Amino acid sequence: MNTLHVVVTSVAIAATGFSGVAALARFKPILPGMARAGVPASWLVFPIGTLKTAGALGLLAGLLGLAPIGTAAAAGLVLFFVCAVHTHLLARDYSAQFALAIGFLALTSTTLTLNLTTTTA
Repeated sequence: MNTLHVVVTSVAIAATGFSGVAALARFKPILPGMARAGVPASWLVFPIGTLKTAGALGLLAGLLGLAPIGTAAAAGLVLFFVCAVHTHLLARDYSAQFALAIGFLALTSTTLTLNLTTTTA
């Protein structure tokens, strides 16, 4: 595991973990963006907050030596954020939360790529 892998994965853990906990806590500032995207508030705890938080924990497990779990978590988060971007596009919502979804997709895609190239190298 190289330094870049550790740094990018750590950023992904912090960002995705924070976002997951914010959804679990129904953090009020995220509610308007969810409504614009057509996402029911009832989805904040499950599936949104639960999946993001579980993904962050899976990435952490990968950093702690359980590489297959980290790779699976990264792949799951990539799929999650592909769906998030798609949801914003369908709703024609190009707000800050759409930009965040794209950023999370880029971050988790990079994490997945680093997991795959680091574990096979």
